[in-house]
Amino acid sequence: MATVEEGKAAPAFTLPAHTGEKVSLKDFKGKKQVVLYFYPKDDTPGCTKEACSFRDNLPRIESRDAVVLGVSRDSVASHVKFKDKYDLPFLLLSDEREEVCNKYGVIQEKNMCGRKVMGIVRSTFIIGKDGKIKKIFRNVKVDGHTEQVLAALSE
Repeated sequence: MATVEEGKAAPAFTLPAHTGEKVSLKDFKGKKQVVLYFYPKDDTPGCTKEACSFRDNLPRIESRDAVVLGVSRDSVASHVKFKDKYDLPFLLLSDEREEVCNKYGVIQEKNMCGRKVMGIVRSTFIIGKDGKIKKIFRNVKVDGHTEQVLAALSE
């Protein structure tokens, strides 16, 4: 598993977004804080609840000079459907080859109905304008998470 630490430079990446454009972490350096959140799957109950919480609180997040980037292993086409269904106003990035997921160490073995599978562990990284990781949240519980993110953005 990759080792990322608070206070260290965030691993660089470029991924395709649901908009069809390529998005790089460097696009935001010196301009915005980044709420980089990794989630297991589009249009599943927990992931939908998390995405809608970020959607509903986006003005508060943006008031802290930040953007939200959601990342999963789903395809761009899947992201488009998810975004359209729930009117998500932030970028969803597709990491089908798990390259960025592996850089951030969010792929782990999970027990699903008695079977062991490799999957994304819900995680959020707050990245400062300087490109360094300000805060890491692993094994995120959706309820109350957006408030944790807002508090970290204010630090």
